[in-house]
Amino acid sequence: MVLIAATVCTKSGKALVSRQFVEMTKARIEGLLAAFPKLMTSGRQHTFVETESVRYVYQPLDKLYMLLITTKASNILEDLETLRLFSRVVPEYCTQLTEAEVLNQAFNLLFAFDEIVALGYRESVNLAQVRSFVEMDSHEEKIYQAVRQTQEREAANRMREKAKELQRERLEAAKGRYMGAVSKNFGTGFGSSSMSSASSEPMIEKIPATPVKETRTSRSAMKLGSRGTDADSFVSRLQTEGEKIVANTPLTAKVDKPPAADQKEIHLRFEERLNLIAGRDGDIQNFELSGLLTLRITNEQFGRIHVHLDNKDTRPLQLQTHPNVDKEAFRSEGVIKLKQAQRPFPLNSDVGVLKWRLAAANDDRPPLSVNCWPSDGANGGCDVNIEYELEQDHLTLSDVNINIPMPSGNTSLVVHQWEGSYTQKGRTLVWNIPLINKQQKTGTLEFTVSPAIPNDFFPLTVSWVSETSLALLTTMKVVQADDGTPVDYSQEISFHPDKYEIV
Repeated sequence: MVLIAATVCTKSGKALVSRQFVEMTKARIEGLLAAFPKLMTSGRQHTFVETESVRYVYQPLDKLYMLLITTKASNILEDLETLRLFSRVVPEYCTQLTEAEVLNQAFNLLFAFDEIVALGYRESVNLAQVRSFVEMDSHEEKIYQAVRQTQEREAANRMREKAKELQRERLEAAKGRYMGAVSKNFGTGFGSSSMSSASSEPMIEKIPATPVKETRTSRSAMKLGSRGTDADSFVSRLQTEGEKIVANTPLTAKVDKPPAADQKEIHLRFEERLNLIAGRDGDIQNFELSGLLTLRITNEQFGRIHVHLDNKDTRPLQLQTHPNVDKEAFRSEGVIKLKQAQRPFPLNSDVGVLKWRLAAANDDRPPLSVNCWPSDGANGGCDVNIEYELEQDHLTLSDVNINIPMPSGNTSLVVHQWEGSYTQKGRTLVWNIPLINKQQKTGTLEFTVSPAIPNDFFPLTVSWVSETSLALLTTMKVVQADDGTPVDYSQEISFHPDKYEIV
């Protein structure tokens, strides 16, 4: 067949979206579309009309028409098959078959039309392939974006560290120049030139003093300058030795901002990710939990520490320590410490010290079970009952979203019972539960959709955020490596699913 154009138009012949596939002027296309309503005959059920030059193949869509303009030499059976695919594509992107909705989704419809027909000839595609092509969802692109974001974060961290290092170097250099100027002026007396060169520094008025005191103070000033001691401490020492200090402006050192109030100088972060695929009958087809413990130290006096962990998980949890961590100490005592006892942990960076993995069998319980039970209802609709239950009582899940796909086309949705709240976003019903815990572990959602079949509501996807971990790994204490003195620390726990589907 040779398809000239595909158009979504009103019953009066007004074109809302039109895509032509052969070279033809706009005036010619508009003339063909304007002639279409005049060829329609009331009371006839034909789905095509022919003229001397072209054939119109059409299908009603409520108050609109899906119209194909083909040559008379095309195969009418292929024309009708192509028309059926076009008629399924339009409701796929338009939730309501109105002029406003068609105009709003014009670009998606044009992209879909181009996937169905190329250069006037039908492509061998189905509706699912058209949907995938229009979404342009690429696994390789996702991997590339993830790698790029990771590189950008690492570059930003390196830039911040370099900026802090340069700031410290400038501060030490400025402090050294100030100490040298004060030492020189104190040893040789204050002249007009020395006062003008140090006008921005604190003004020191000398009173009679013994040579011994002067020499001792001079050596002390040089010693303090070499160690980088704060200038205010130096001035206060001059005051105790009989010097009179008149400061125009205080000399303050610029220091780094302190860490956040909820993060201490030793911070532990437990992060867990879950990949789970479950069947409609509750069977687990794929279950993989991966976790990472990172350590961040912001004070060098805590560089050499031991982190004591307690593993209460009875499942076959696979644990792996960093190559620089003492594996035997962790295996026998549950202690995270470095192999080289005199070597400190890196400062101001997140260091991964422990990984864990759990690949569960079919008899293991998921953290949250979701049971979706659609059944055929009246008038070609479906009655859907969905129930969730928290299977692991030690978990607390927040902002839980259960995404239920809706059938394509012009459907009606009536919700009878629900927990939390629900919203419809395009062809997805999002059921949101703010909190699921041991006290609030179950909930139900009941609704009716018409027209629909049971398979329309799969696969379901689930997402949440949690500050509790699935693996029963906890921190007991953190102590100094030298004497075992307990050290104050903070910790953060993050548990969320990368993929959680009921298929």
